[in-house]
Amino acid sequence: MRFFRLASFASLLPVSAAHTPRNVLQHVNPLIGTSGPSPNSNGGMIPSVAPPFAMTRWTPQTRENFISQCPYSFDDAFIHGFQATHQPAIWMGESGQVVLVPGLGEVKAGFRGRLKLWERSQAFLYEVELEIEPVDGGVDLMECLHSPVPGGAQAVPDEVKEGANGRVRRDERNGSDSHGDGELHLGSNDAGPACEKPEHGASGSNYNTSDSATRANGTLKVAMTASSHVGHLSIDFPQHGGISTAAGATLNPHISIQATRQNWTGYINIDSINYEVSGSNPQRQDYALGPHRAPNFSGYFVSRFSEPFLSYGIAHGSNLTANHTQGTGEHLGAYVTFSASTSRVEVRTGVSFVSIAQARRNLDIEAPTSLSFDTAVQNLEEAWLEKLSRVTVKGANTTSAAHNQLTIFYTALFHALQYPSDFSEPVHTIAGGLRTWYEGYTDSIHTGNDSYYQSWSIWDTFRAEHSLLTLFAPEGVNGMMRSLLKIYEYSGRLPMWANVVETNIMIGTHVDAVIANALERGFRGFNVSQAWEAVKKNAFEPPERDEELLYYDREGYTPIEVRAGLTDYTEKGYVPNDQWAEAGSRTLDYAFDDYAAAVVASHAGDNETAAFLFERSNSYRHLFNNATGFMQSRNANGSWANATYGWTEGDAWIYTFNVMHDVDGLAPLFGSRDEMKSKLDEYFSTGQNDHTNEPSHHAPYLYSALGYPYLTANLTRQIAAENYNATPSGLSGNEDLGQMSAWYVFSALGFYPLNPASGEYVVGAPFFEEVSIRLSGEAAAGGERGVERDVVISAPDAQTKTFVKGMSVDGRVLDRPILRHEDLVKASWIEFEMTDEPTDWGSEGV
Repeated sequence: MRFFRLASFASLLPVSAAHTPRNVLQHVNPLIGTSGPSPNSNGGMIPSVAPPFAMTRWTPQTRENFISQCPYSFDDAFIHGFQATHQPAIWMGESGQVVLVPGLGEVKAGFRGRLKLWERSQAFLYEVELEIEPVDGGVDLMECLHSPVPGGAQAVPDEVKEGANGRVRRDERNGSDSHGDGELHLGSNDAGPACEKPEHGASGSNYNTSDSATRANGTLKVAMTASSHVGHLSIDFPQHGGISTAAGATLNPHISIQATRQNWTGYINIDSINYEVSGSNPQRQDYALGPHRAPNFSGYFVSRFSEPFLSYGIAHGSNLTANHTQGTGEHLGAYVTFSASTSRVEVRTGVSFVSIAQARRNLDIEAPTSLSFDTAVQNLEEAWLEKLSRVTVKGANTTSAAHNQLTIFYTALFHALQYPSDFSEPVHTIAGGLRTWYEGYTDSIHTGNDSYYQSWSIWDTFRAEHSLLTLFAPEGVNGMMRSLLKIYEYSGRLPMWANVVETNIMIGTHVDAVIANALERGFRGFNVSQAWEAVKKNAFEPPERDEELLYYDREGYTPIEVRAGLTDYTEKGYVPNDQWAEAGSRTLDYAFDDYAAAVVASHAGDNETAAFLFERSNSYRHLFNNATGFMQSRNANGSWANATYGWTEGDAWIYTFNVMHDVDGLAPLFGSRDEMKSKLDEYFSTGQNDHTNEPSHHAPYLYSALGYPYLTANLTRQIAAENYNATPSGLSGNEDLGQMSAWYVFSALGFYPLNPASGEYVVGAPFFEEVSIRLSGEAAAGGERGVERDVVISAPDAQTKTFVKGMSVDGRVLDRPILRHEDLVKASWIEFEMTDEPTDWGSEGV
């Protein structure tokens, strides 16, 4: 049960101004996607504050996060503290975090929470009111009990052993895996020694509430905002003067800082003269994934307080040592207390991956003492207004708060502009000039006059997220491509899923499509020849030990995976199921990646190799079983494998349609376009479509590609209504760094990048009657400076009329359901003629 008390709005705010959101920011609800009963059935989002593409995001913390758990859940009634997080997605690990915990009275270390009485989350400000008295958190909220096996790796799963005919790693220790059953154990204590259980930790519940908290001592009010590398907290404490408890203890405000969790050795220092606490945390939860250990990685922080310290000390777990100013070890923290008359403390925390000195520099540059909290809030508000206010929506359905289309749309755009993260840190000024960053691939510090982007969830985001960035963040696209090429220079490969370093999560080299997407949209502010060199290596050079390893999901300590199974794919036209995990999905994904690579080759002028790869992109045909009408994995001898084997986060149903680059070539495998339509009808009518995961996202647009746009129009609205809403449960599946939201944004506009390696969008039908987009000059100029322009997408009566009767771009009539990116960014007026009856417009398909 959740507990809230009613109170006047003004009385709850810990800052002087109400900070009512301006313009479209009133429609952003960062709590969307923060609720759900399991890791796969919620958005995996947090109500964080940070600018677009920030290195560090600041969030309230209700639980310790790890792979499969975020630091905040809306369903938790208690808040422990406020965390600087670098966990990019729910299924990835945290790195170098720091947590601040305010309190009053006796300092109590350990994982405890305070009852949440009221909270408000906005794009630029998070506010909450908490009970003063903390209650002990159960161990089920803590990383050390529930975290998966160390470093994010897992033993070979039984289904992979079986699906690959029992083939296992030849170097497997003692001939068995660490657990015996091969599962990813979310409930085993593999991270080290047993959790330090709170003295009164409640068994089987999140918090011990047997002793009911009271408000006799008042409440805490916390407001939080941030810049790219600095978190700024304003904390209001109840004023007690010199009042003491019955036991004689004075109720002094205090703030604890957690540097490291159990099993991780960090450093902390208290500087009472300068009102600072600094330290480091080397934790990187994905340390066992991929070949790069990044041994010198650490998160560094400097917290600067607005008030002098009354007392201070070091914490090791639940053990407090007063008057000590330095500490090293695991489960490490510090605390500082303030005079009982202190009513407000501001804390600015600079975060760095470079050094404590750089964390202090980030603090001085982004949040100097002269910067007020209100101004910091306004700065972040302006950063988000610059992005989101470029879009004006008219004719949206706002009759239900839970299904308010404006809230869903603008929050989706807010989510889609958070990643990838810019890991570069300022040397002299906030924007421009020299930058520095820790490079995990070389385990060293680098400097340059460019941003360095990390957090690349490419198996997810290649589908629509990167197309969205070319429209709504075009000024960063060339820098993102240059970052990809930096990773290639440092590691010898382009990334698959980079989280500080390569993790080998998911399959395929879809980064090929990310680069093709940028080139097809006119972005060339990077070394195209080098990009082709890197993509060509993906297409023709197998990973190390390709014929030795299974390369199954989360196989630890492996070389960079890229196209595992490429050895046989190049010879047979498919990846054999009895030799590699996820072989069916790999084959289909590699065929698409071949197409993307061919596009890059064409832009680089290597037409001969482009022609070869365009032809090899037909390899998907090797998996089509004419007898069943489904794609099916094959074994090395050419026989069909078990129909359920070989799929990545999907099944034979959706992967049968996983040919985004060649719908014209796929349709004849079914017999004709009409017969492929019939198969799609069966797919959707029997409930096979699973929008909670990315492989399905293109599926409704296949109807338009085949010549049935009216069916796409029906489906996109239905899928949107069933999988998105304006509540904390408003995302049916993991956000995955913007892909879930990018689908909604494009679908609401009326088109979607079915083939993201091309420069085209396939048309569906707009949700709104009119959308005006003020495109920055870089959108039409390939990331270079250009002239801003307004494009209006008009669809009169779209709220009541679902189907498209006709379409034009600046008066030029479109007969096919295709919108070219070049036309979109240069247009002034895109007109949809809507009707309430299905039509034959676009029947020629793409």
